[in-house]
This record gives sequence, structure tokens and C-alpha cells, in this order.
Amino acid sequence: MTTTPMPVLEELSAAEALRLMAGVPVGRVVFTEGALPAIRPVHFVLDDGGIVFRIVGAQRLADGLHNTVVAFQTDEYQADRGDGWTVTATGHATRITDQDEIARLARQLPLPWSDRGHMFRIEPELVTGRRLTR
Repeated sequence: MTTTPMPVLEELSAAEALRLMAGVPVGRVVFTEGALPAIRPVHFVLDDGGIVFRIVGAQRLADGLHNTVVAFQTDEYQADRGDGWTVTATGHATRITDQDEIARLARQLPLPWSDRGHMFRIEPELVTGRRLTR
């Protein structure tokens, strides 16, 4: 009879957490909308320590995100193996307005469904992560 190994939950360093985050294309920005928590999945890239993403077709959301504290979460889970990780970064989101920077970053992100959009950067002030292994 075989036994299933007990899962091990490991706290990740900020550096390891950001390394794992950089390996996935989609994350979730967590913000407040109408005094309630809200989540939006977005494509993102890490750029010089910041998390960069684009919001398309949501002017009110874009206005509400600028200069506010948000969280950003990514994860990966392998159901067949029962292991994975999760990373959460918290920091201030700021709208990127420099056109040269927008053009440079746009080349790193997937093409948007529309040409309208707002690009944001989160400078992580707190990064936490956990890895589950069997």
C-alpha cells in the first residue's frame, strides 16, 4: 500500500516570489470599487521591479486605480501533482503617461482588443509567496 506524501507549505522570499511571478502571463489586480473588493484578470509584465499591465475599455476603473493601493496576485497549480505556488504583491498603482515608455512597454504586452487603454505600474511594497509541494 502506498501512502500519499503530506503536503509541505513553504514561505517564499520576495526575490523567489517575483521570479515565479515573471513566469506567468496573466495575473489579477485587486482593487476597491464602490467600497467593495473587486478583481480583474490582466496580462502583465515585470519591468525594472514594477508590475505593468493595461486596462482596456474601463475609464472609470482606470480613474479609480491611479495613485491607489492595490494588490496583484498570480499563481500556478498542477492538479495532477497537487503542487503549486501563489504570489501576492501590494503597492501603489500609477498610470503611465510617458508616451515613449508606453510604446516600449506595449511591445512586451499582448495586443489589446482595442487601441484604447490605460497602462499602469505597481511598485511592490510588500511581496509574499507560498509554495505547496508534495
